[in-house]
Amino acid sequence: MMGHNDGKGTAASGTQALERGIAIVDAVDSGHRTLPAIATATGCTRSTTQRIVQSLVRLNWLLQQSDGTYDLGPRLAALSQRARAETSLATLARPVAQRLGAETRDTVHVGVRSGADILYLDKIPGQRGLEMRSRVGQRMRLALTGIGRALMLDLDEDEWGLLFDAARPDATPDERTAWVERMRAYRAEGCVFDLEDNEIGIRCVAAPVRDRDGRIVVALSVASATPYLSPVRMQALAPVVRRAAADLSARLGWRSDVRAA
Repeated sequence: MMGHNDGKGTAASGTQALERGIAIVDAVDSGHRTLPAIATATGCTRSTTQRIVQSLVRLNWLLQQSDGTYDLGPRLAALSQRARAETSLATLARPVAQRLGAETRDTVHVGVRSGADILYLDKIPGQRGLEMRSRVGQRMRLALTGIGRALMLDLDEDEWGLLFDAARPDATPDERTAWVERMRAYRAEGCVFDLEDNEIGIRCVAAPVRDRDGRIVVALSVASATPYLSPVRMQALAPVVRRAAADLSARLGWRSDVRAA
């Protein structure tokens, strides 16, 4: 009788393949550069090792040299470079974020763009007894968050529309138009308000941070529950958050007379 396939076997097989792929990358990184050496280091058979290595080469995770040996591929190099850059940004931003948190007593986030998402690099918890669900390493759609929209301020309106559509495919034309109009106002002010757009009961004030070339590379936000962020207080916090963003921008080499190309 044919056995019932509940999907667990497929999941287990996928997990095993992933673990073997990671083990092979680790082996290459440790200096095992030939197929026999990689197979011995990982405990995989020669045929399994060859099959997975070929897939990793095709996906640019590994690179095959002219002598048949293997090295880490360009995709891993790019990820490594990006990880170092993000770690450097988080380190530079930490004292600025801590001061902003101490000044406002609210939760402070530091984030960068990752495709159509915001990636949280750091979080300074608030001092009001509230625990926000956000966490370091979390990704959310750029267009749905205040800090994400702060990273979008220099983009053209066509790209705004694409990012909004990706985040809100069910939005009506009127909602899309209203969102774009808000973005225009935020760009003029250099500051973004999240009016419970992403999560009911949570608001935030966010501002972009620029590098030495004037490009927006990171953003800061102050977030809290709605009772602590009334419209009046959000207006009062706007220059505070912009000053913190300007402070971090200066640490990255930005000058106020520089504009992005």
